[in-house]
Order: sequence, then C-alpha cells, then structure tokens
Amino acid sequence: MFKWLRTRSAAEDPSARVVPLRVRSPDAVLRRVEWTVLRRLDGLLHGDYRTLFRGYGLDLADLREYQYGDDVRHIDWNVTARLQTPYIREYHEDREITAWFLLDLSPSVDFGSNEVRKRAVSEAFVAAVGRLLTRHGNRIGALLYGSGVESVIPAGSGRRHLLRILHAMGTPRNAGDAPQGRKTDLSDLLRAAAHMVHRRSVLFVVSDFFSEPGWERLLGSLVQRHEIVAVRLYDPLESELPDLGLIPFRDAETGEQVLVDTHDPSFRARFAAAAERRESALRAGFAESGVDVLELSTSDDLVDSLLRFSDLRRRRSRTSGAMPKAAA
Repeated sequence: MFKWLRTRSAAEDPSARVVPLRVRSPDAVLRRVEWTVLRRLDGLLHGDYRTLFRGYGLDLADLREYQYGDDVRHIDWNVTARLQTPYIREYHEDREITAWFLLDLSPSVDFGSNEVRKRAVSEAFVAAVGRLLTRHGNRIGALLYGSGVESVIPAGSGRRHLLRILHAMGTPRNAGDAPQGRKTDLSDLLRAAAHMVHRRSVLFVVSDFFSEPGWERLLGSLVQRHEIVAVRLYDPLESELPDLGLIPFRDAETGEQVLVDTHDPSFRARFAAAAERRESALRAGFAESGVDVLELSTSDDLVDSLLRFSDLRRRRSRTSGAMPKAAA
C-alpha cells in the first residue's frame, strides 16, 4: 500500500505556492488570506458567499400532501404511514449558519513536495471559509484530530474565534504521546462529530484521507443529518514519483523508513499503480458516502479550486433541482 512519504523535497517553481510553508502567527495566516483569497473571491462571487456552499441553513417549514412532480426524496414517511396519504416536507432558509471543521492534523498532512505542505493548505482553507462565514455573523467550530480527537472548539463567531481555531491548528501535536505505529483512523473523528454536533450544520471534513478503512459508512451516516463537504488534501508527488535516484522514504505515521531507488522504472511503475488503486478506492468511498468533494492540491491556487467547486455544485443543482437532505 502506498503511503511512503519523502523526507526531503526537490525545489520547484515558487510561483505555484498556495501559502508559505512557515508563517509567523495565526494572525499572519488570516491577514494573508484576507488580502489575497478573500479579496479575489469577493470580486468573483459579487459578495454572494452562499454561492460557494449550498444546502446548509434549511429548516423544516411545513408539511403538505404530495402532488405530482414533487421530489419523492422529501416525502415524510412517518406522517405518510400515519395518515395513509403521501406527505412531503417543505423548507425555508435559516439566516444563521453553523459550520464545523473536522480537521485531520495527523503526521501525513505535514508532507509537501514543494515549499507548501498539506497542513498549510488546510490552514488557508479554514482561514478563507471561516472568515467568509464569521464576517456575516455565522458560527464556526472545530474538532481537531491528531493521534485521536485531541480537542474540540465549540461553535462561536467573530474573527477572534477563527484565530483561536487557527492557533489550535498550528500547535504542535503531542506525537510522543501517541501509540507507536498507530495509523490514522478517521472513523474516530467522524464518530465524535456525530455525538457532538446535534444541530444541523455544514461539516467540512478536511483530510488527506490516508486512513484505516471504515470511515465511508460513518460519513454516509452524517450526510443524513448534515451538509457534508469532503475537503481532500493531496500532493502531486503522492501519485507519481520523479527519477531522483536513491532516496530515503519515511512513513510519517509509523516512523518506518526505507531506502528506495527511484531510478528503477519498475519501482516507479509499481508506485504509480498502487497510487491509482488507492485513488479508485477513495473515489468509490466518496461516491458511497454521497458527499461532494473539494480537492485541494499543494500546487494549485486556492481561489481557483474554490470557484471550480462552487461552479460544479451550482451546475449540478440546476440540473437536478434537488434539495439537500434534512433531519427530522
């Protein structure tokens, strides 16, 4: 199974940076994002931050009898069974949005083949989306996962609250306290979210999804109540190795090391094949869970990625005319 992470990276074009590898403080992260990402998004979205993410902030408004042409997914089966007549739910939009960031901060997100690591991309995403929401008076919270669910930051509003989340993301994880060889299990993070987040919310699961299997079922279960966006972090080097000669690889989570010859074409072919198998399994897992996926690469522009994702969801919504699922 491919999960070896290179200990050193080759220098590449710095113009491809999303955010710098090291920043001085959470405030520096946020100020940089406000001046770069948010200013561009404001111009391109014309101030309509809701076009980025649909589906949250819907409350049950009423029940009425089913009519021809109604979406059958909105049928309330409990009421239908009692009255022996099909009834559907109608919704209205709630002004207040509560969003939760489920943050995978396990060792594998510290990888980056350029000067940008996946952790830095994660921080920039949280800063951008968190600021979009909090400046409109909405509330955000976070669950932080390292060797397990290490901390929970309750939902709150305002710039200072967002800085609290960013500070927690930048705090070094207590890797020395983790069991030796323990691998990431996102099921723990999703299970904690199911127990802690009761009010219908939008959940951003921010991870590289290098995890033990089983998270797909729990993610699909959360979709029944919440609006879920899987934010997948990745680096181009995780799918294809260049010819760099003899270099050491290290598994970021177990600490195991191995010396490999990347000059060997057969090794690079096996590496690419293993990466392709993992990619196929990952996409199958997302499809099984029924979530939309925002992919963020360490070599991509964050604004372009957000806009592509927003446009895709907008087109899909127009095509299907479907509303998101809501809790009873």
